[in-house]
Amino acid sequence: MIFSLVVQASPVQSQGAETALRFARALLASGHSIHRVFFYRDGIHNGTALASPPQDEANIPAQWQALAKEHQLDLVVCIAAAVRRGVMNENEAKRYKKESANLAPGFELSGLGQLVEACLVSDRVITFGGRS
Repeated sequence: MIFSLVVQASPVQSQGAETALRFARALLASGHSIHRVFFYRDGIHNGTALASPPQDEANIPAQWQALAKEHQLDLVVCIAAAVRRGVMNENEAKRYKKESANLAPGFELSGLGQLVEACLVSDRVITFGGRS
């Protein structure tokens, strides 16, 4: 089966991002494929290059990067949610006249069209960390 994941949880405020990461690993280990992981709302913080958790805590953003590199996953961060929260690539940093970018390697900024496309081509779309 082809899955896409929507991660709406910050890597530090809830278990949603870590649960999504574990689910992604389990999918891949079971022979399924992941079309895209879309980070939305506070989930965009999974895509920051500035995350520096304590040594005794999991570095969820780094783990997403490693998983994506190993399995050639498409990690998409919602551009509107990211810019609003201060996560930008080089182009957006220049556009908003910021001194530097902080989007981690392996992640890309894009719009909700990427989420719509993922929904169209995936057999299942699973959301983690949604608000009630």
